[in-house]
Amino acid sequence: MKRAGLLLLAVAPVATVAVYLLGGDSDSDAAGADRRGSGTQRPYDKDKSAAEIKADDELIADLPPGLAAPAKKDLAQQLIASAENSTLDWRGQYGYIEDIDDDHGYTAGIIGFCTGTHDLLTLVERYTKDHPDNGLARYLPALRKVDGTDSHEGLDPGFTKAWKAEAEKPAFRKAQNNARDRIYFDPAVRLAKLDGLGTLGQFIYYDAMVLHGPGTGPRGFYGLREAALKEANTPAQGGKEKAYLDIFLDIRRAAMKEEKSHRDTTRVDTAQREFLYDGNLDLKTPLTWKVYGETFRVPKS
Repeated sequence: MKRAGLLLLAVAPVATVAVYLLGGDSDSDAAGADRRGSGTQRPYDKDKSAAEIKADDELIADLPPGLAAPAKKDLAQQLIASAENSTLDWRGQYGYIEDIDDDHGYTAGIIGFCTGTHDLLTLVERYTKDHPDNGLARYLPALRKVDGTDSHEGLDPGFTKAWKAEAEKPAFRKAQNNARDRIYFDPAVRLAKLDGLGTLGQFIYYDAMVLHGPGTGPRGFYGLREAALKEANTPAQGGKEKAYLDIFLDIRRAAMKEEKSHRDTTRVDTAQREFLYDGNLDLKTPLTWKVYGETFRVPKS
């Protein structure tokens, strides 16, 4: 069960991310507002030429897989699930759905897709294109209506049951994986690699993208990165990796403290920061960390 709010001394789940996509096309992967409406997401490559993007692709292709390696990606999901669901069993969360009273409607699935933050709508729209007879398709009109709100209008009482039933199907699980990668994982890891960050830094970016949303506002992921760049250079710019990541985590922690649903910062303080101070830039296992005072362990792989 996901923890939410100060009553359980937890951060709000990943679904607090708002991914309102632009261009009038709700199925677009283009930019969108961060979850506080204080800026828009802009893909890192938006202002780059085709030649620059190709050069970036070639650079990344020559680098180690880092967090994109299957074992490390699984570890990343376990780390996130420990903070969001108090478990390492991230694969057990496909059918999760609950309104956690964070003003974003229903939170659902492995990355906390939300009825009020557009990413859940985009997921169901894409899934319905490939599987038009799925059990969630009939809720698309209601999902479009409640998008951007905390309303359940048109969703109750059957939507939660339909979500859980659909989550039993491999095709919908695959759709959730694809949405997670497209919106959160791939952009975060790509940018981290271009910034010269190792596996830990890639995870720090990914976790920030998940929790804060891909926005350019002061509390969106891109906004947090821009603030960090004003205080330190990335390794790609000649800076020290530990120093840059320490500052990034400082800025992120301060942003979390500004909201009551994020004031428990243990996912930074007793997890990511400790990995950094231990010098574990490759995110090697075994790992031990605490979130909300609960200890989690992953053995050596």
